[in-house]
Amino acid sequence: MMPKALIVEDEAYMGELLAEIVRQRGFEPTVINEGYGVTEWVRAHRPKLVLLDLMLPGRSGYTICQEIKLQRETNLTPVVIVSARDQHRDMVKGFKVGANFYLTKPFSIDQLYAAIDHAMQWRERVEDSGVQGEIHFELQSDTRYLDELNQLLAGLFLFSGLSEDKARQLTTAVRELGANAIEWGHQKQIERVVTVTYRIDDDKIVITIRDTGPGFDPAHVPHAANGEDPMAHMDIRAKNGLREGGFGILLARGLVDEMKYNEQGNEVTLVKYFAGKSECELTGV
Repeated sequence: MMPKALIVEDEAYMGELLAEIVRQRGFEPTVINEGYGVTEWVRAHRPKLVLLDLMLPGRSGYTICQEIKLQRETNLTPVVIVSARDQHRDMVKGFKVGANFYLTKPFSIDQLYAAIDHAMQWRERVEDSGVQGEIHFELQSDTRYLDELNQLLAGLFLFSGLSEDKARQLTTAVRELGANAIEWGHQKQIERVVTVTYRIDDDKIVITIRDTGPGFDPAHVPHAANGEDPMAHMDIRAKNGLREGGFGILLARGLVDEMKYNEQGNEVTLVKYFAGKSECELTGV
C-alpha cells in the first residue's frame, strides 16, 4: 500500500501539481483546499507527509502545523510548509510552530524533493532512536518570542503526562536558560536564532537549547551564582555594570533531574523524568 500524503493548498492548479509530484515519489496524495478539517484528517488518516500552505481559507497554516505537532498521536508527522511568504520572520514562525522544513514559492522539483527527503529522514531518525516525539523550534533573540515558545511547551509537557508541578519546573528552567542564550550567547542581537529541541522518551522529556554564540565554561562563570557562595557574583556584576541577577543557571539546575552543557558551552540539555530521577534509579527504568 502506498503511503499517504496530504497537500493543503487553496490554489487548485498548485494542489494538482504538488499531488502529481508526490505521486511520482510513491505517495498516495489527498488535496484539501482550505484550512478547516485538516487536523482532524491527519488524526484520522495518519499521512506519512504533509505539504502545508500558510495562507488558507478558514484557518492559518501556522495554526494547523502547531496543532499537528501538539498532538502526541500526530507529532511525528513530517510537515513541510510550502508558501509564497519568503520573509525571515515567516520562516522563523514556521519553525517555531514545529515545521520540519520551510520551502518558499517558486521552487524547483528538485528543491521540493530535497524538502520531502529532509522531512522523511527526520522521522526515520527519530523512530530509529526510539523517541516518541521530537520538535525543533527556532526563535529570534527576544524574550517575547521565548515567552510564546514557553506557552507552547507548557501544553506539550502536560500533554506528555508530566504533572503540573513538574511541567512548571521545566518551563521555568527553559525560560531561565533561554534568556541566558539570548542575553549572553547572542548579546540581545534579535536577528540571531536560538534553537530549542523538544524530545519525549518513554521515561523522560529532553529539552536542548542552543545559541550561535562563542559559548563559555559553565564551571567558571564569575557573574553567575554558584551553590557554594550564591551571593559572591553580586559584587562582580556591580563592578561590571550588569543588572542584578545571575541566578538562572543555579535555579535551572535545581528544577530538572539532569542538566549538562556541550564542550563549547553554547548548548545546554535539560532532562526531566516522569517519575523523578530517584524513582527511576530505584525501579531501573
